[in-house]
Amino acid sequence: MNDVLPDIPRVYTALAEWLACVVYISILKRTLAGWKLATFAGVVLVLQTAFLVLTKDLPIVLWIPSMLIAVGMMFVLIYISCDITATEAGYFSVKAFVAAELVASLQWQVHVFLLNSQNSFLHLEILLLFVIYGGAFLLIWLLERPHLPVEGKLNIQRRELWSTVLIGAAVFGISNLSFVTASTPFSGHYAREILNIRTLVDLGGFAILYAYHIQLNESRVRHELKAVQNMFQNQYAQYQQSKESIDLINYKYHDMKNQIIALRSEEDPEKRKRYLTDMENEIKAFEAQHKTGNHVLDTLLASKHMYCIKNKITLTCVADGTLLKDMDVIDICTIFGNALDNAIEHVQEMNDEEKRLIHVSLFAQKGFLMMRFENYFEGALVLDGDLPVTTKKDKYNHGFGIKSIRYTVQKYGGVVNVDLKDNWFELKVLIPLTP
Repeated sequence: MNDVLPDIPRVYTALAEWLACVVYISILKRTLAGWKLATFAGVVLVLQTAFLVLTKDLPIVLWIPSMLIAVGMMFVLIYISCDITATEAGYFSVKAFVAAELVASLQWQVHVFLLNSQNSFLHLEILLLFVIYGGAFLLIWLLERPHLPVEGKLNIQRRELWSTVLIGAAVFGISNLSFVTASTPFSGHYAREILNIRTLVDLGGFAILYAYHIQLNESRVRHELKAVQNMFQNQYAQYQQSKESIDLINYKYHDMKNQIIALRSEEDPEKRKRYLTDMENEIKAFEAQHKTGNHVLDTLLASKHMYCIKNKITLTCVADGTLLKDMDVIDICTIFGNALDNAIEHVQEMNDEEKRLIHVSLFAQKGFLMMRFENYFEGALVLDGDLPVTTKKDKYNHGFGIKSIRYTVQKYGGVVNVDLKDNWFELKVLIPLTP
C-alpha cells in the first residue's frame, strides 16, 4: 500500500499530536506557565517525534502498542501541564488525539492533491503544513474554548472517560483500516478513496466528540443549577420552619412573663423574688439577642444560635439588618444560611470546644454592604479558582454552598472573596448599596 500511497511522515504526525495538546492546554487551567511550560512541552515534542520516527518500520502487530504509547505521551503532557485530574487528562488526551488525526490527515490529503509528495519542493511543503496546521488548530481552539467553564474544569467522571475512549478507538480503527487490509466492506482500494475515508471518518469522530463535549458541559451546568436551586429552596424551607419554631418559643416566653407577673403579686420571700427577677432578665436577654432590624435575619440567626448552643459552638453577631431591606427573602436565606452552615460544619468537627468560634458581621462601608463570616479554621485551605474545594468525598454532588452564595451575590452586582489568616477563615461578601 505504501508504494501506491506514501503515508503521513511521522514528523508531521508528532507535530499534529503535540499541537493538539497545546490547544487544549491553552484552554485548561494550568499548573505550568512561562518558561517551565515551554521547556517541558519542547522536551515532549522532541521525545514524541523521536519515538514516532524510530517506530516507523515496526511490524503491524506492534503498530497499535506504539500508538498507545504516543497517546500516553500526550496524556503526560496534558496532565503535568494542567491542574486537572487523571480522568480529565485522559478525556482531553483522547480528544486531542482525534483532533490531531483529523488535521494530519487533512493536511496530507491536500498535500498529495496539490504537490504530489514524490516531487514537491520543501519550501512549498512547509508553507502548506504551516497554513493547514495553523488554520485547523486555530479553528479547533475557537470551537472548544467557549464550551469550557472559566476555571477550566468539567469534572469528568469515569463513565464519560470510557465513552470517549471507545469513540476515539472506533474512529482511529475505522479511519486507518484501509492501511491494514483491503479485505473488509469498510476499506478503500484506491489512493484518493483511502485518503477520503480517513479524513471523513476523522472529521465525523471529531464532530461526535465535540457534540458529546457540549452535552457534558450542558449536563454539568444543569446539574449545578439544580443543586443550587435545591439549596435555595432548602434554606428557605429551613427559614420557614425556624420562624414557626421561634414564634412558638416567643409565645411560651410571653406566657412565662405573665406567670412571673402573677407570682410577683404574691407575698413571697426575698430570695424567691430575686430568682424570678433573674428568670425575667434571662428571657429579656434571649429576646434581645438577635434584634438586627430584619425579621428574616433575626429568625435565621436565632435558629442557628440555638443549634450552636446545643453543639457547644460560640456564635456571635454584630449586624445591621436594616441594610437588607431591598434584598429578597430567599436571597437572605441563601447567603446567611449557607455561610453559617459551612462554618458550623467545620467547627463542629473540632474536639476543643474553645475553638468552636463563629462570628458574623453586617455593616455598611464606603457605599457598600459588607457581610463577613468568620470561623476558626484548622488544616489547609484548598482553592479551586477563587472558591474553596469541598472536603466531602462526593465532589460531584457537593461543594455548591459557596457557589450558590456567589450566584446570589452576583444578582446584586456584588463579589465574594475567601481568605485564611492566622487560623481564621473569612468569607467576605461585598454588594454595592443602592442610593
